[in-house]
Amino acid sequence: MSGDILILDAMGVLYQAGDDVAELLVPFVHEHGAPGLTTEKIEQAYLTASLGEISARDFWHRMGVDPRLEDDYLAGHRLIDGTLDTLPLLKAHFGRVACLSNDIVDWSVKLRRRFGLEDWIAPWFISGDLGVRKPSPEIYRLTADRLASQPDDIVFVDDRPRNLDAAKALGIRTVLIDVRGDMPEHPHRKIRRLAELL
Repeated sequence: MSGDILILDAMGVLYQAGDDVAELLVPFVHEHGAPGLTTEKIEQAYLTASLGEISARDFWHRMGVDPRLEDDYLAGHRLIDGTLDTLPLLKAHFGRVACLSNDIVDWSVKLRRRFGLEDWIAPWFISGDLGVRKPSPEIYRLTADRLASQPDDIVFVDDRPRNLDAAKALGIRTVLIDVRGDMPEHPHRKIRRLAELL
């Protein structure tokens, strides 16, 4: 695969929380936000922010959370073990490593800088910047266009089969990362850790 462009998802591929909204955000808002907020309302507000329609600050205000607690929320994120050791090797092997993630822009920036990921991954394609989320085909087209690459030159790693299905339909080569090894079979190459890409 050397010479191809590697694109990594963030949550569940770089960071431990595969579903950061359910695992981290909803409990945080329930603890620090306005009483009576349902999980559905939190998820809907997050979806709006992750499309860039409202800012991170506006999101927190809607949730009744003091925006100054944002860094406390982000502190709950952890990298998957071995990520920082593997990224330099992937960079050397593929030459270009990018990220494509559904996320709120400010949060993505803070997290990748906190963990020093920008040293190895660039550019970052974030739904909040692009105004569209995976698995919409448009986000993959935008990404390929901005990389000035053909779909079959891209290797895309994600932990959600539906995101990979949409990418594969456009001719992108796909890899399912299944850290726990408990996903059913899918028509994607399967790995347990990023180092297997080498």
